[in-house]
Amino acid sequence: MAETQTFQRPYILGIEGGGTRTTALLVDARGREIQRATFGPGNVRLLDDRALGQLLRQVAKQFESPAAIGLGLAGARHTKDRARVQTVVSKIWKATPCMVTHDLEIALTGSGPQKTAVLVLSGTGSCCFGKTSDGRTAKMGGWGHILGDKGSGFEIGLRALKAVVFYFDRDGTWSRLGKRLLTATGTNEPDDLIDWVATADKHAVAALAPEVFAAAKKRDRIARDILEGTAGMLAKDAVNCARKLAQKNKPVHFVLAGGVLRGQPAFARKVSQSIRERWPQTTVQVQEHDGVWGAIELAKNLLKDAAQPITPSILSPQPSTHVPPTEQRNPRSMDLDRLPLPAAIDLMLTEEQRAAKAVRTKGKTIARLAGWVAKALANGGRLFYVGAGTSGRLGVLDASECPPTFRARPEQVQGIIAGGPRALTQAIEGAEDDADAGGRAIQFRGVNKKDVVIGIAASGNTPFVWGALETAAQRGARTALICFNPTLKSRAKVPQLILAPAIGPEILTGSTRLKAGTATKLILNCITTLAMVRLGKVAENLMVDVDPKNEKLRDRAMRIVMTLREVDANTARAALAKHGWVVQDALKQLQ
Repeated sequence: MAETQTFQRPYILGIEGGGTRTTALLVDARGREIQRATFGPGNVRLLDDRALGQLLRQVAKQFESPAAIGLGLAGARHTKDRARVQTVVSKIWKATPCMVTHDLEIALTGSGPQKTAVLVLSGTGSCCFGKTSDGRTAKMGGWGHILGDKGSGFEIGLRALKAVVFYFDRDGTWSRLGKRLLTATGTNEPDDLIDWVATADKHAVAALAPEVFAAAKKRDRIARDILEGTAGMLAKDAVNCARKLAQKNKPVHFVLAGGVLRGQPAFARKVSQSIRERWPQTTVQVQEHDGVWGAIELAKNLLKDAAQPITPSILSPQPSTHVPPTEQRNPRSMDLDRLPLPAAIDLMLTEEQRAAKAVRTKGKTIARLAGWVAKALANGGRLFYVGAGTSGRLGVLDASECPPTFRARPEQVQGIIAGGPRALTQAIEGAEDDADAGGRAIQFRGVNKKDVVIGIAASGNTPFVWGALETAAQRGARTALICFNPTLKSRAKVPQLILAPAIGPEILTGSTRLKAGTATKLILNCITTLAMVRLGKVAENLMVDVDPKNEKLRDRAMRIVMTLREVDANTARAALAKHGWVVQDALKQLQ
């Protein structure tokens, strides 16, 4: 990085390593942020020397050589751990002074000087860490998701899973929270949660916590009980940690940190209230800055006293007898195994064009479907795609692309695939033949009359899809089927609409990942894109409700604002930053 007149030397590097990711921050002598980047997990206990070296070398490659380094890594709580880290650091940054400690201490350091302070951390994991001005420390928790993590995102997610199945056993009804968890895990019915949780890591379980908070906001009793209990447990651990360092009549400062507490203000207030009830002489604050700023403070201390030793700190239907077109032989490809490659490619692309032309002839029917979906989403309903194999994967793909493209809530467009999440990457034998499973998937997602359910089945005969459509119709939802069997008819008015372009047989007999897959993708593109257009998420041909989660999308959001409001890049960025990168809000400000 070239030095500019904007920043003042010396530069200071702070590194915070956690179980999920590592954050590195470079600041100048006046504390102004120069550069920030994130890397892989930085838990010392889970990294051998080689992996730790690779992680820190990645940091070194992206950042200019600093004058001092503050380093806080999860798991570096014992002298031997910190000495090990120091050895690796010395090989990468040579003679650069470095203070090594653990991630909890840097989080507490970043909160400012206090006589006695206790960090209450709730993220993927949880822990309470306290420290006095004379260096005494205490800890509660931090034992990992198997032995501890009370009050963590992981425990909230796990308690939610346990609670929904308990009440399902007891009452025989599937709760609102249960429906949200099925959506979040991509499973079809409660029984599927057994397999899901057996292979889910702690991050996947912790990722369910936002669903609990969302359900609580909707007054879900189970979710509220879970959060009430979690807040109490965090407060008890915080107070127990404080008792190890101070008498109850002495003031203690509590700092709430971690993604759960920083990301859920109402929950943080509940924890704060519970702490105050248990420890009257207290102040409680939510951590203002992420922990890496604490690492910066440690590095600054090294520069203040250059002589200080650089040592670690202690811080369905029955199958038809009629062979559907997708299973018939294509007369144009009888010699596929003998064709020269250029000729075979020409044949394949010609057949793809036939598929696109066939889809175009169904434009009015596709428009009708898009209208159904737009109306459903506008009225609080949802769109469900249901399929097996390639058809199911394409439905899941289209659903997964709606949140980033249109800022749609994940539950608004959902993909259900026979066999559940594992079927996205491997064939699940017999899954598509289970019509009852299709019906249960619809039942447990809570499909109702506000929703639209679109089955996707290239042949038109997939039992899983028909079972889903029949159950959806019984529950009052609008139903449609996308297939490539023009002779297929509805059964007892199920589905209400059949979209069946005549694309003809595949060049590789029965391989519906070819033309049928292309035609399916074209249709799904039209349905969701045009439904979102009707909902006002597009201006001209610009996605004005894009959710800019990365640099590419943030650049796109800036260009959209610049184009529609005819402003410069700085004005666009400032408006977007002010409104949390919500493009529509930025556009309103600049109107």
